[in-house]
Amino acid sequence: MASSRYPTLYQINTRIRHYPLTDSAQLNDWSDAELDTLAEQGFEWIWLLGVWQTGLAGQHVSRTEPAWQAGFRACLPDLVTEDISGSCFAITHYQVDARLGGDTALQALRRRLNARGMRLMLDFVPNHTALDHPWVKQNPEFYIRRTRSELDNEPQNYIALETHSGQQVFAYGRDPYFSGWPDTVQLDYSNPALQAAMQAELQHIATLCDGLRCDMAMLVLPEVFQRTWGLTIEAFWPSAIAAVRAQFPEFVFLAEVYWDMEWTMQQQGFDYAYDKRLYDRLRDQHATSVRQHFLADVSYQNGLTRFLENHDEPRAAATFMPPAAHQAAAIITYLAPGMRFFHEGQLEGKKIHTSIHLCRSPNEPVDPIANLFYQPLLALLKSEVLRNGQWQLLACTPAWEGNPSCDNFLAYRWQTSHHASLLIVVNYAVHQGQCRIILPDPEITDETIQFIDLLGTKTETLDISTTDGLFFDLPAWGYHVLEFNSKYSP
Repeated sequence: MASSRYPTLYQINTRIRHYPLTDSAQLNDWSDAELDTLAEQGFEWIWLLGVWQTGLAGQHVSRTEPAWQAGFRACLPDLVTEDISGSCFAITHYQVDARLGGDTALQALRRRLNARGMRLMLDFVPNHTALDHPWVKQNPEFYIRRTRSELDNEPQNYIALETHSGQQVFAYGRDPYFSGWPDTVQLDYSNPALQAAMQAELQHIATLCDGLRCDMAMLVLPEVFQRTWGLTIEAFWPSAIAAVRAQFPEFVFLAEVYWDMEWTMQQQGFDYAYDKRLYDRLRDQHATSVRQHFLADVSYQNGLTRFLENHDEPRAAATFMPPAAHQAAAIITYLAPGMRFFHEGQLEGKKIHTSIHLCRSPNEPVDPIANLFYQPLLALLKSEVLRNGQWQLLACTPAWEGNPSCDNFLAYRWQTSHHASLLIVVNYAVHQGQCRIILPDPEITDETIQFIDLLGTKTETLDISTTDGLFFDLPAWGYHVLEFNSKYSP
């Protein structure tokens, strides 16, 4: 199935999506109208979060861990115990939960998605399993184990569990900077047998979907594993990804990754890696650092996944304030190269973050401002120039001497081989600003060129000078998405 150079991805929390349905509802019961709407919006990838089987041990931890309860109640003031289903990343089996219809229902839904030109993405959690995964009893050597004294000294990082050979102390899954996740146990990648077992799991999952989002993928890199656990390991990802690609050449891997390790994950074989750094810089409203971010090589940027929210981050509508700043951040994010990642509820302007431990989300009205903004943006992202065109960062220069407000501007140029051309200009600041932009077109001389604002109703007529460039005067968080409408872009 062909995919665009810069695809769009939509994440759905499957358990929450199924909460209002009857107990007998299965994945393949989703209506044709719902799938048609996703296809019409232009999404090429549908990521179903939380389809795998989880256990009672993780659910118990989620329902009793004191530190988590306040967050659950902030989301659901009318919280009841049944709303807490347990983390969807505390996995006991890579089999679709029977309550969702099992693997058979998933495959039927996948065929319906594929028939509409959409591909299915699922989760793979390489770092840890649930406390009650069968391997705990059958293969305790697959896990990091410690001594009773270490458990006594660091109960936040270790747990005693029963195995077929008696009780043993296991490490909670974790990263090197925080205490352990108490609903998980840490896999030991220094054991070749564990690596082989995880590769087999990966190859099995690849028969059920078209791509995988790999949770905290950098945690099993040799250098990170060494820092966390003091153990030397062989690299897992290159051989595991190659094994899947040998069977499914077009299979896509997306890495959740932090700590500026995006390039490393791309070199490991991942098609895409989370661009958390761009998110952080936009959230902090640092226009200069955002522009510096886009100075990276385009081949690297093509392998980044840009987002404004996901299941781990707070809602964009609550984070990027005022609403005009939300819109400006979205223009910068989704009109950049790379995979464009949208989260369920984002298009409607939802503001309340729902934990992955919950199977119910609060009812929120649609925010008409957000909804009216996102729908034409999604339509624009279906255009050939933004799906497969060439992107270029443009320089923003002072509108006049002594005016530094150009430092808050970002400008992109998109083109195709058919000479279709877009100019995107954003004033990412709390105050009005001005700048000049020189288009890198050798055939353009001093002329007046007409542009059409694709996210508005205006036709901009701008004076262009080969020496001074296009002049822009934009309000706080103002932007233009302009299509050339002249003899210079036939």
